[in-house]
This record gives sequence, C-alpha cells and structure tokens, in this order.
Amino acid sequence: MSGHAPHGGERMRSPNITVRELAAHYGLDPMPLEGGLFRRTWAGPELPGGRPAGSAIIVLLSAPDEQFSAMHRLPGDEVWHFYLGDPVELLLLDPDGGIRTVVLGQDVLAGQHVQFTVPGGTWMGGRVADGGEWSLFGCTMAPGFTSDDYEGGDADALCARYPEAAARIRRLVRTGVPLRHPAGSEGAVTP
Repeated sequence: MSGHAPHGGERMRSPNITVRELAAHYGLDPMPLEGGLFRRTWAGPELPGGRPAGSAIIVLLSAPDEQFSAMHRLPGDEVWHFYLGDPVELLLLDPDGGIRTVVLGQDVLAGQHVQFTVPGGTWMGGRVADGGEWSLFGCTMAPGFTSDDYEGGDADALCARYPEAAARIRRLVRTGVPLRHPAGSEGAVTP
C-alpha cells in the first residue's frame, strides 16, 4: 500500500519503514557540514594525486528531523539518483545567475527526475518536498569526491547574488557551520 506524495507522485516505500530502520539498515552516519545521513558505498581506484577515479554515496534526508542538503558547490559534475520515499526539491543556482528547481522523484511524467546531473560550479541544496517525510537517494561523481572539493554556501553572499531566491536559500543554509572541511580531513569524505 502506498500513500499520495507531494507533487503528484506516489511514495516509493513501505508504509511501516522508518528513518531509524533505514539508517540502521544502510549503516548511515551524519554527513559533516552538508547534513543528512550518509554512507560512502564505493570509491574507485586512486588516481595520481590521491583522488579516487569515482565515488558514490547513499543519503537519507528526514523532514521531521530538519535534515537537508545545505547549499554547497563542487568543482565537478555530481549525479543525483532517486531511490525511495518522498520527492527531493533541489535548488540550483547557476554560475551565470540562473535559478532552477529540480524535483527528484518517481513521477517522471509530471516532470520529476529519477536521475539528474548537477554541473560543476553550480550551487545546490535540497530538502524533502513540502508534505513529505523522508527521501533516500544517491550521489555519484567521476572523478571521485575528496573533502577539499566541498564549498559550503554563505547565506548573505548567495542572497546578494541571487536575491529572487533569498528565502529559499536561507532555508538551505546552516548557520554556525564551517563552509569548508578542515584541510586533509578524509573523515569527511562524501560523494
């Protein structure tokens, strides 16, 4: 049995599964700086310079727990894959000043995406769509992610550059959290 989800899609989950059960099943831990729960599921062979050839993570966001993917950008493309739960709304702020919203979810005929590539250099942040409870998705990069890649978004700077999206930006920025991982902190490895 499935319930009706935001944006016209059907939820892709058992009515009895909980965030705690999913987190335990996948061995998820809090994601430093960005937010949500995650686990790195794959890293390709190491390239010269120490970067993996590719990397993949699984991520769980929970609306009741105020978990979201904070505004950030990466130097390379990142592919987002929707798996289960409620849709995820991604706010994308393009380097040329463009503002887009992409919804990850299973209702592809209503414009949702089961997979979407965010171009390198694009500011991105995401949360469970309004009315939803949780979302399980993955992110993949090639070449792979290192903690030095992550640049968190400063609310004031982003709102000045993209004033039309200021309210949405502020909902996707964590106050009091560093914008970068400490140098050499591979414990903060994400995508």
